[in-house]
Amino acid sequence: MYHGVTHASEKGRREPEKDESSAAQDGGEKKERVLHTRVPAVLERELKRFADNLRVPVSNLVRTILEDAVKAADVAGEGMENRLKRAAQALEEKREKMNERLERSLAQAALREAIAFQAVRLTRETACGRCAEKMPRGTEAHLAVMPTMDAPRLFVCSACVPQEDEEGETP
Repeated sequence: MYHGVTHASEKGRREPEKDESSAAQDGGEKKERVLHTRVPAVLERELKRFADNLRVPVSNLVRTILEDAVKAADVAGEGMENRLKRAAQALEEKREKMNERLERSLAQAALREAIAFQAVRLTRETACGRCAEKMPRGTEAHLAVMPTMDAPRLFVCSACVPQEDEEGETP
């Protein structure tokens, strides 16, 4: 439960203290707030003993401990966030590589069905259907002519076009 802190005004009546955002708007300094909490008797004794050993007031010790705990939580949260981002990025890269391998495998299977290869000049960058090398715009490539009209359009670079061997067969 939170309690509002009050202070006495010039007229003697008690008014609620402004929050930090309104203090910042007034151009005022950062105002400290009082926070009441219940702690077990054992914790109270330990805090008082520790404060006595350090020769500081208990309130200063508690404030320092809370500030350090919040900073540690922020650092831990940022570290975990960064680790999660890196893991997500690694998963994304692996997914992309698997998709590329799958597409290349499907393209290579489809290329085995090709009945001819027609020489063409590319008007946009395209990847070779066999080796996946990028072929820039203006490059001479070869369109795989497929036996059916619904087959995908596949292009291969000059190095990947099947060549006839000495017996007149294509590999």
